[in-house]
Amino acid sequence: MLKTTLAGLRARTARLVLSSIAIVLGVAFVSGTLILGSALDANLHNDFARQTRGVDVSVEPGRSSSGSADEDRGGISQTQLDQVRAVPGVAAADARWGAQVPLVGANGKAKSATVSALEGDQRLRMTDLQEGRMPAKADEIALDATTAQTAKLAVGQKVSVLDQADKPVPLTIVGTYTQGVSKSSLSGDAAVLLPSALAPLAKEHYVGQVVVAADQGVSQQQLADRISTAVGGKLSVKTGEQYTVDVLKQVSRGSGGLTQFMLVFALIALVVAAMVIYNTFTILVAQRTRELALLRCIGADRGQVFRSVLLEALVMGLFASVLGLGAGVGLSAALQAGVGSVFGGSKGPVQLPLTVNTVLIAFGVGVVVTVLSAVLPALRATRVAPLAALRSLPDSQDEVRRTSVVRMAFVAILALLGGGVCFIGLRSGDSVGFIVTGLGTMVLLGAVIALGPVIVGPVNRVLGALPRLLFGVPAKLASANATRNPKRTAATTAALMIGVTIVTMITVAAASGKESVTSEIDKQFPADYLVTSAVREHPLPTSLADQLRAQPEVQTVTPTGSAEVKVNGKSLYLFGTPADSLGKSVQLKQSQGDVSRLGPDTLLLSDSQATRYGLKVGDRVRAGGATLTLAGTYSNEDQSSAIVSLETLQRIAPGTGYRMIMIKVRDGVSPQAGQAAVEKATASSPIAEVASGAARKSDLAGRVDQMLMIMWALVGLAVVIALFGIANTLTLSVLERTRESALLRALGLTRGQLGFMLLIESVLIGLMGAVIGVLLGIGFAKLVVSALSTDKLQVGFVLPAGQLAVMLAVAVLAAAVAAVLPARRAARTSVVAGMAEA
Repeated sequence: MLKTTLAGLRARTARLVLSSIAIVLGVAFVSGTLILGSALDANLHNDFARQTRGVDVSVEPGRSSSGSADEDRGGISQTQLDQVRAVPGVAAADARWGAQVPLVGANGKAKSATVSALEGDQRLRMTDLQEGRMPAKADEIALDATTAQTAKLAVGQKVSVLDQADKPVPLTIVGTYTQGVSKSSLSGDAAVLLPSALAPLAKEHYVGQVVVAADQGVSQQQLADRISTAVGGKLSVKTGEQYTVDVLKQVSRGSGGLTQFMLVFALIALVVAAMVIYNTFTILVAQRTRELALLRCIGADRGQVFRSVLLEALVMGLFASVLGLGAGVGLSAALQAGVGSVFGGSKGPVQLPLTVNTVLIAFGVGVVVTVLSAVLPALRATRVAPLAALRSLPDSQDEVRRTSVVRMAFVAILALLGGGVCFIGLRSGDSVGFIVTGLGTMVLLGAVIALGPVIVGPVNRVLGALPRLLFGVPAKLASANATRNPKRTAATTAALMIGVTIVTMITVAAASGKESVTSEIDKQFPADYLVTSAVREHPLPTSLADQLRAQPEVQTVTPTGSAEVKVNGKSLYLFGTPADSLGKSVQLKQSQGDVSRLGPDTLLLSDSQATRYGLKVGDRVRAGGATLTLAGTYSNEDQSSAIVSLETLQRIAPGTGYRMIMIKVRDGVSPQAGQAAVEKATASSPIAEVASGAARKSDLAGRVDQMLMIMWALVGLAVVIALFGIANTLTLSVLERTRESALLRALGLTRGQLGFMLLIESVLIGLMGAVIGVLLGIGFAKLVVSALSTDKLQVGFVLPAGQLAVMLAVAVLAAAVAAVLPARRAARTSVVAGMAEA
């Protein structure tokens, strides 16, 4: 039996190789994702390990203690730093701290830069000098290499930062450095100054870590114990080894998230690939019914037939896994090039760490998915009586009816389960409800897949009506062939339907979310332009409001501010706005009391903050040095949690600048003229950034579209696999129908008509999967969008008809392309050779 199986494999090599493409692509996605995750993990480990090198002991804030202001904020005080330095065995100890400082560019505008204090001891520095040297004087600065490259700055040039009064401080660039994962890509620009130069620039700072190098002969644990004793247990003290482990654990969580995200889409691709393989073996077993029956007649038992089919699947799985693993290596290299910019834009060599786990998982996935997909066809091959198979009798109606009853019962169970899960999710009305509803839609998708053989006939009759009318006999034959075997057609269309459903669902949900958020922007900030500070720690100067009002194009100017104050003993950020801005520039959804006006001694709170403080309308609270009365509460979670009048805020927190200024221009002023007027008024302030409402919405739309492109690309592999499934099904069907095609040719069908028939058949199969997928995707998106909607945030339902139409058109075109090779093969087969086919 083994020799017979191997001989059959050699005879069907071409068919099996074509069929294995689906598994190759699925394994490539899984292995490529795992290799990418390992590469990113290795890169991040190498990069972030720089902050741990040379560190024998790390001292970090522990439980809070009374004492200096630094200690009250959880930082390490100068006294504690001196205590660490005085411990026997300490060769060097440096504080690591930094601050956000405005870095002025060549255009005169400032950007927020993460400026770190340079460690005094060379051994404890986590930077690698690239060019020049590190700062040695207060008027010198070193820039991160990516920051310097982006700003087109070089060693020897001058650059300015702003002090706390927003006055420029000139500095000379003396060097550039790298720091592993570039901070330019993570938190804006980055630079290094001497601690004495950085301290006057920082509004407030605290030391978050002290790193220590040990004397020769002193172990890390010995030094850690001594330091812990010296600081009295008030700080967290770790050995350098433990500190390294903690850093790498934290980094691994970040890189692991990307891998897990991509593996979700790899799983979708594998499900589609499994359906293609299942359909392939179903067709192959059906084509070999007589061969298998003959084997049964000459002595092969059911078990041997079953094992022979599974052996074919095993060989196919191993072959596909080898090719898929190789393709996965190439895919990982391409993915690294695509995501490299996210991790600092490194131009270093691509890493392809092929671990044992990755190889085992790739082969495990490829073999297991292929073999499991072949189990049902293999079982079906053993259930046909040998003599009945030799006579090629059709299935009895009792078997068909029995199968239909079981199928419909299974569909009903899945539909009830999925509907119940969706109902629970819709009733939850929160983020958990959104996830639950999404899971429910996937169960409903399973119900539709199981219902496939029942619905493909009616759907084909509807979709095939127009082709039958327009193209005559070839279209009628194609429509009949498309549903000749409902189970086969359903499995083929289901593979495409899964991908199209998910793509449609994502597209519609994203369009709905984008429309709802842009609508909220219009409601909450009905302003033409917004002026904000480029650096959070540096508020806008109050003089900007007067400069803006002086512009003839400007109609209204609404400045706002914020400050952290103690409210009933708890820290809270107060948002200050002019009293007359409520209902105009600032829209609130009233819950209790009156939120339409603000007095000099009144306060408005969000519902969540009112609950947190246990306050109700009319209660009096202490805010800073003033007593305020709670006048009302509002449900806007996107607004600030506490609102007072701007005058009240400046009385409670003197010297508070503006956080944001909202500007509305006069009617008839063009966007270009309005932008120019606002930029003219803010030209004197380096930290002022101007954005229009249209620009904010455009930026949001761009972000959503970018996310959609990524999601489409990830789900797209599943669609590609499904299209290979259509091509594979047609190819096997052409081989199966060789005599039939020859007979049609003999009866007068031309080569062109035969090829056109297969083309229409492929398009109908693709169109069935695409249409059902789009309809399901729209319905599922409606459920998900409804789950996202709450009393506080209404998410409207938007149908991007243009995008969905393009999706259908692409699916039809791709299905037509998938039919090209099978159609050519069928058309080129001679009538005589086809009629002689056994």
